[in-house]
Amino acid sequence: RSSDLAGAVFGVGTGVFILVILWVLTLLLCVILSRAAGFAKLSVILVFLVSLIVTLSLVFFPRATQTPDPVKESQIVDTFFIGRYFLVTILGAVFLGSLFLVLIYHVIEPVYAKPLQIR
Repeated sequence: RSSDLAGAVFGVGTGVFILVILWVLTLLLCVILSRAAGFAKLSVILVFLVSLIVTLSLVFFPRATQTPDPVKESQIVDTFFIGRYFLVTILGAVFLGSLFLVLIYHVIEPVYAKPLQIR
C-alpha cells in the first residue's frame, strides 16, 4: 500500500534515517570535542549518553505497530477482454492470409519447362 511506504526511502522508514543522522552527528561532535581541553573534553561522554538515551527511546517506544494491518485481497478485472480477443482474431486472420499467399507465390510456384531445340 502506498500509505505504508509514503515515508520509506530505499525500503527503510524515517526512523532509520533519524537514527543514522543522530549517530553521525554524535560521532562528529565526539571527534570535535576530543580535540578540546578541560571540561569540553569530558563532554564527549555526555554527548554519547544523550545519543544512547534518544536511540533507546526511539527503538523501545515506536510510533507504529510492529504487525501490519491485514491485507485486503484485490480482484483483478480484465476490462479490455473483448478488444483483446478482437485483436487476436484480426491478427490470426492476417497470419493465415499471409501464410496462404506465401504458399501460393513461393512454395508451389509453377516451374515452366524449357522448349526443346530440335536440329
